[in-house]
Amino acid sequence: MKRPFGITLLAIVSGFFAILAAFAALRFLGIGIGPARIPGAYWYAFMYALLAWVYIWLAQMLLGMHPSAWMFLAIITVFNLIMNFMVLIGSGTWYDVNVAVILNGLVLIYIMLPGTKKAFGMEKPAGA
Repeated sequence: MKRPFGITLLAIVSGFFAILAAFAALRFLGIGIGPARIPGAYWYAFMYALLAWVYIWLAQMLLGMHPSAWMFLAIITVFNLIMNFMVLIGSGTWYDVNVAVILNGLVLIYIMLPGTKKAFGMEKPAGA
């Protein structure tokens, strides 16, 4: 099965998100720039490490063109958008989430295109 360039780009973006999550996990452990001294820092470190693992798994699945990767990417992208909007509703500002909203929005738009769905075998046949 031939992999379109856009799918490879999505895998690279997933790898980038994994690196960002790993840096966040290290920051909550007190390693790196600006250690976070907040209650529950170890819990946040664990959750970000888990998120980094999920993004690495997702990148591998995207490179393998597994149909479940398309579905999981759609779910995690919508979840990230919901969480970013929750930050905006709370005490956050647009500056806190602008890059995440833009990247997740672009990813969601791209994976919903008919060509991307067809590449993963998710497009319904005509007349069905």
